[in-house]
Amino acid sequence: MPSLFRLIAPKPRPTRDTLSVELSDGRSIDITRVRDPRARRLRLSVDERGARLSLPLRASLVSGDRFVAEHRDWLARQIDHYAMDAVPHLLRGETATLLLRGEHLPLRWGEGRYTRLVEDGEGLQFLLPARAGDAAMRRAVRDFYEAQARTDLGRWLPKYLPTLPRAPSRMQLKVMSSQWGSLSADGVVVLDLALVLGRPSAFEYVLVHELCHLIRADHSRAFWREVEARFPGWRDERGYFHSDGRRLKASLRALVSG
Repeated sequence: MPSLFRLIAPKPRPTRDTLSVELSDGRSIDITRVRDPRARRLRLSVDERGARLSLPLRASLVSGDRFVAEHRDWLARQIDHYAMDAVPHLLRGETATLLLRGEHLPLRWGEGRYTRLVEDGEGLQFLLPARAGDAAMRRAVRDFYEAQARTDLGRWLPKYLPTLPRAPSRMQLKVMSSQWGSLSADGVVVLDLALVLGRPSAFEYVLVHELCHLIRADHSRAFWREVEARFPGWRDERGYFHSDGRRLKASLRALVSG
């Protein structure tokens, strides 16, 4: 039986610092070093935000440094790969297109009384006061994408709800780091806002996937039969996420994150 102290003691939280490393080609990079109580082994990863080293609580810093040194060539290749795919941030007056539903729409800039991003017959237009800063622009982009995503959800949901045992209690849109969607125990469907940047069929598939969890909470064969009955092309959409998903998430982060 666990002791009272273990029951009431706060769980340790991840701690972070920065490790500077020189790669084989002479470049110096910073790695975010995370001591994570959930980690079971040393793990080195690279994404659009940079390199990260995860260490279990009992791993020594020396073992972490040695692990990084052993993987310096791999690290250099991964960093070069992500640098080639780097997504530009939103620049006032300079960004010429924005991604929406799988298309790069032309973006025009103009002055307005308040900051807003709108869609018109010629593409997109960003209207903003002279003193509007980057934070206001990012909020406007996020608001625009959320409104567009909710428009899509409002178009798709009515055809699927009659086939479900119950409706979702709520629909939420968030910037998600790895997942594309989730369903909570109380019926809240959470979807990645980056979905509205990609092709609509992929967005609809993720919606169907999460709705089917209202029927089956697992990923059994019975669950996939439910998905297949509602969205026969789901395999193509999974392939799309494998090829384009990382860039969609990176594009959204570049536009709405500081």
